[in-house]
Amino acid sequence: MKKIIIMPMLLASFIVFSQEKIVTKSATITLEASVPSFQPVAGTNSNVTFVLNPATGEVASLALMKGFQFEMALMEEHFNENYMETDKYPKAIFRGQIEGFDIKNLTEDYKDYTIKGKLEVHGKSKDISADAKITRSGSRVTLISDFEINASDFNIPIPALIKYKLDNKVKIQIIAVLK
Repeated sequence: MKKIIIMPMLLASFIVFSQEKIVTKSATITLEASVPSFQPVAGTNSNVTFVLNPATGEVASLALMKGFQFEMALMEEHFNENYMETDKYPKAIFRGQIEGFDIKNLTEDYKDYTIKGKLEVHGKSKDISADAKITRSGSRVTLISDFEINASDFNIPIPALIKYKLDNKVKIQIIAVLK
C-alpha cells in the first residue's frame, strides 16, 4: 500500500522540480576570419543545437565542425583538414550563463545581456564573455550573439605561408530561435 502512494508522489515531485528547457537544432553559427583585400574567409553552420533553461538562464550549444559550409570547396577542405582537424576534434561546445536573465522580463524588443561561459574548440577550453540580444514573441525566444575569439587561444594552426590572408581574430555570430 505504501508503494502505491509513494510512487505517484515521487513522480509528481519530479514533474514539479524538473526544469523545462527550450531547444533548437537549427541555430546558425557564422564565423569569419577575413583579412581586407583578400577573398572572404567565412563559413556557416545551420544545424547547431542550442538549449536554454528559461528558469535559470543557463545555455548550452553544440556544433559539429564538419557542418560549416564555405563559399569555396577548397576552403572547406582546408578548414576541416588543416585548421580544425575535424576528424580529431569533431565538435565545438559552449556552456554558460546569461547574466541577469529573467524570461518574464523579455518582450518583443531586444534586450541586451552578457553571456559568460566556457567554449571548447579544437580540444582546448577557454572562458569567454559575449554580448547578446534576446527577445520573446509568444513562446518563441530569439538570441543573437556576436563575439570574437583568437585562433591561437585554441591552438588552431595558421601556416606562415597564408598568415597574411587569414586573421587570427575570428568573428563569430550565433542566431538561435527557440520554441
